[in-house]
Amino acid sequence: MIYLTLKLIHILSAIILFGLGLGTVFYKIMADNSGDHAAIAITSRHVVLADWWFTTPTVLIQPITGYFLAQQLSASFSDSWLFWSLALYALTGLCWLPVVWLQIRMRDLAAGSLTQGQALPERYFYYSKLWMWLGVPAFFGMITITTLMVFHNSLWS
Repeated sequence: MIYLTLKLIHILSAIILFGLGLGTVFYKIMADNSGDHAAIAITSRHVVLADWWFTTPTVLIQPITGYFLAQQLSASFSDSWLFWSLALYALTGLCWLPVVWLQIRMRDLAAGSLTQGQALPERYFYYSKLWMWLGVPAFFGMITITTLMVFHNSLWS
C-alpha cells in the first residue's frame, strides 16, 4: 500500500508539473501575441503565481517520492534509467530557475509599464524569448524522464 500511495502521489505531481507547464506556456504565448498590454500584465502575474503555488511544491514532491519509490523497487542510483532520470531532472531544474527569475521580471515590466501608460519595453520581449528557449530543453527533459519512468524495466534489460 505504501508503494502504491507513493506512486500515486508521484504520478499526480508529475501530471500537475507537466500540465501546468504546458498551460502557462500556452496562455503566456497567447497573451503576448494578443498585443493586449492589460492581458499580458494579468497573465504574467498569474504565471508567476502558478509557479509558486503549484510548480514549486511539485518540484519538491517529485524527488522525494522518487527517492522512496526507488527504495521500494530496490533500484540503485547507478541504474542507467535512474541515473539519466536524475541527470535530466537536474538539467530541467537548471532551466527552470532562470525561468522563474524571467517570469518575475516580465511580470514587473508588464505591470510597471501598464501603470505608467507606456508600451511594453523591448526587454520584456527579449526575456520572453529567453523564457521560451529555456522551456524547450525542460519540456523534452520531462518527456524523456516520463518515458524512462514508464519503460525503465524494458529499456535496459
